[in-house]
Amino acid sequence: MQYRRLGNAGIKVSEISLGSYFGYGSVVDKQVAFDTIHRAYDLGVNFFDSADCYDDHAAEKVLGEALSGYDRGSYVLATKVFYPMGEGPNDRGLSRKHITESIDRSLRALGTDYVDIYYCHRYDTEAPLDETLRALDDLVRRGKVLYVGISEWAPGQIEEALGLADKLLLDRLVVDQLQYSLLNRAIEEKGGVLEVARKHRLGLVAFQPLAQGFLTGKYKSLSDFPQGSRMTKSEINKHIKRYFNQETLDRVNTLPAMAAELGITPAHLALAWVLRKDAVASALVGASRPAQIEENVKASGVSLPGDVLAKLDDVFTETV
Repeated sequence: MQYRRLGNAGIKVSEISLGSYFGYGSVVDKQVAFDTIHRAYDLGVNFFDSADCYDDHAAEKVLGEALSGYDRGSYVLATKVFYPMGEGPNDRGLSRKHITESIDRSLRALGTDYVDIYYCHRYDTEAPLDETLRALDDLVRRGKVLYVGISEWAPGQIEEALGLADKLLLDRLVVDQLQYSLLNRAIEEKGGVLEVARKHRLGLVAFQPLAQGFLTGKYKSLSDFPQGSRMTKSEINKHIKRYFNQETLDRVNTLPAMAAELGITPAHLALAWVLRKDAVASALVGASRPAQIEENVKASGVSLPGDVLAKLDDVFTETV
């Protein structure tokens, strides 16, 4: 496993990180989830991700329990705040009240005194930005959070937050978690997030780098789904359905031949493509069993030749 600095921060994270969105605490058997997390750790993954809204803290509980036997300083733990966690008007968003209360619930669920990274899961159009930034700065000063990040914010929103933090002498955003894959290249647009990240030295964490497993090459047709795959599970297949059209499938089915020429798998190819950008610190994958994380970590350190990158650019030109 290779490690990269998270933007301008001093912390280093594994090039492949493990998320808990798809079923930890619900769909995935608890012991299988434990085995997957433990295998990831053994293989050098030091970066683990969750969120309060993933099955109402259940994913955080599974992740925290699985990691409890390891030295706390040996891994980087991230969680998020924003989405509704109750019926009340203050049970959501990025107000000082919700942030302050949510971090304590997440810390209890994770079984730890602090998280390394606390993400604003989305931008809150109702909470004053200075209130949000001051609340996050307070958490850093109190030692409950080490680094602050955002997820899926627009470039202008990121620029405004960075400028305001500097003006108010508050802790700066250091990381942005965003969707990025061969099938979603929106961050590369001129004036987009990638440009902002490079300008301000934000670390990027790419989620869904395998497009919900669609880029692994396991889906050969629009109707023949491998047993146990996400498309066979109604609880978690809502996001992957958008890829299921013949045009996208035809593009994805070019990957096995390209990968074979390099002696790697389509998954390695797709992950190495995401990691080719120097601003990307880590590719955040999901794994429902140990074999999946064993496969994905092999992408760390893979370098793609220029002609292969050019071929991929020719095939994957639009965001799906």
